[in-house]
Amino acid sequence: MSDPKINSILDEGNRLFLHGKLKEAIIYYDKILNENPLHLSSLNNKGYALSKLKDFENAMKCYDSALGIYPDDLSVLVNKISSYRKLGQFIEALSLCDKILKNNPNYNIALYHKERILFSMEKFNESISCCDSILNDYPENADVLFDKSCSLVMLSKIDEALDLLERAISKGLQYKIKAKKSKSFAKLSDNTRFKNLVL
Repeated sequence: MSDPKINSILDEGNRLFLHGKLKEAIIYYDKILNENPLHLSSLNNKGYALSKLKDFENAMKCYDSALGIYPDDLSVLVNKISSYRKLGQFIEALSLCDKILKNNPNYNIALYHKERILFSMEKFNESISCCDSILNDYPENADVLFDKSCSLVMLSKIDEALDLLERAISKGLQYKIKAKKSKSFAKLSDNTRFKNLVL
C-alpha cells in the first residue's frame, strides 16, 4: 500500500530534480529515507542526483543499498553502470551490463551503455555488434548511428563511417557539431566528404 504523504514528498523531490535543483531534491529524498531507509525510488533518485553532482562515491552507496533489497532492479543497475562509466571503471560497468543482458538480451538501454563502454575500451568491433543489435530494433536511432560511425572510423572503414554519419546528421544537426568535436573524427579533418558533411 503506497503512502500518500511519502508520495507527495517524493513528487516534490522529483520536481526539484527535474528543475536541476539537485541538492534541494536530495533533502526531500532524505526526508523519506529517514523514515524508511529502504525506500527504493528515494534511494535510486538520490543516487542519480548525487551522480549528477559528481559525488559518485555516495551515489554508489545509494545504489548498493537499493540493490541489497532489490538486486535485479533495472533502473538502479543502469544508474550504477552510468556511474561506473563516468568513473572510468569499465570492467565493473561491463559486468553489470552483461548481468542485465543475460536475462534481458534485448534491453536496449544496457546495450547502449555497453557499446559506449566497449568503445572506451577500444573494442570497436564488439561495440559495433552492440550498435547493430540496437539498430535492428531502432534503425534510425541517431545516437547509435553516430556511435557506430565513430567505431568504424577507428577501424579505418571511412566510407561506411561517413554513410552512417550522414544518416545521423539527417536526423539532427547537433551531430555535425558532435562530429567536429569528436576525437574519433579528428583524423578526417582533411577528408573532403567529411568536411562537406560538417560544414
